[in-house]
Amino acid sequence: MIRKLLVSTIATKVIQEARKPQNQAKLKKAFADFQAKRSGGKRPGGTNRY
Repeated sequence: MIRKLLVSTIATKVIQEARKPQNQAKLKKAFADFQAKRSGGKRPGGTNRY
């Protein structure tokens, strides 16, 4: 029960912080960087051979 209360409190705080405009910009940049890293650079040399 205490664990659920703690998780709920943390989730509420995360959501409140995510709503702030400056944090939204940071999240968008981090997500774009993650996608770029994930989609590119899988093989050195830039070719996708199967």
